[in-house]
Amino acid sequence: MTRASEIIEYMESLQDGEQRIHLMRFFKTGPGEYGEGDEFLGIKVPQTREVVKHVAQGFALKEIPELLMSQWHEVRLCGFLILVDQFERLATKRLEHDGQAIKKRDEIVTLYLQYAEQADNWDLVDLSVYKILGHWLLLPTYLGGDEANIYTDYKRQVLDELAASNCLWKQRMSMVCTWYPSHHNDPSWCLRYAEIHLHHPHDLMHKAVGWMLREMGKNHADLHHDFLHQYAYKMPRTMLRYAIEKMTDEERKYWMNLKPTTITSEDD
Repeated sequence: MTRASEIIEYMESLQDGEQRIHLMRFFKTGPGEYGEGDEFLGIKVPQTREVVKHVAQGFALKEIPELLMSQWHEVRLCGFLILVDQFERLATKRLEHDGQAIKKRDEIVTLYLQYAEQADNWDLVDLSVYKILGHWLLLPTYLGGDEANIYTDYKRQVLDELAASNCLWKQRMSMVCTWYPSHHNDPSWCLRYAEIHLHHPHDLMHKAVGWMLREMGKNHADLHHDFLHQYAYKMPRTMLRYAIEKMTDEERKYWMNLKPTTITSEDD
């Protein structure tokens, strides 16, 4: 299968009506729900990954938009996972600073951002964004400048625009992509966007922020605790519960009951 139309035709042949109903309920596709109107074929993720495994290498980027614009959730997921596969092949240690690899990675990032709104449910975001945008944050890029550079204001600009978007899924991207740098000794991205989204109104963002703080805390417990000391008392309860989920009962009780008056300054 070398064409998007062939992939779509094949995936449509795998339709499962019973599984379709289950997935539409699970991903909240009813009226007024966050996934309202999303359409499913009823294909499980391992089946989609199997398709990706056989087509991703060498699959033309020009074919990807047809997958990402599909009405079918699983076909869009297939498109995003092909981008993940291709990006990862271009981001090995050997190719990190290779000029051609940088250009191709930048093409994938540009395409990903162009079709970001097509990642219109949490799984589409969570299975792709940290492996593409998150990894890109730590890699050289030509985007935003003429020379390959790891530390660019352009990267922050990209994430700031996602965070400021009116699209829930772009906002979630700005948070979940921080998983990758947090696990590679750069917690600054998580701290920045956790603070930006601290008062976000949607439960899915509360979960994302808490989850990323918890992940960041695995390697940076001191920064995790500092953030909680500053914000725990005013964090949405779901966000806080996710952020402290792996702590002991005693620790969770402490953070859940933290009040502004219990926070002391260094001068006290």
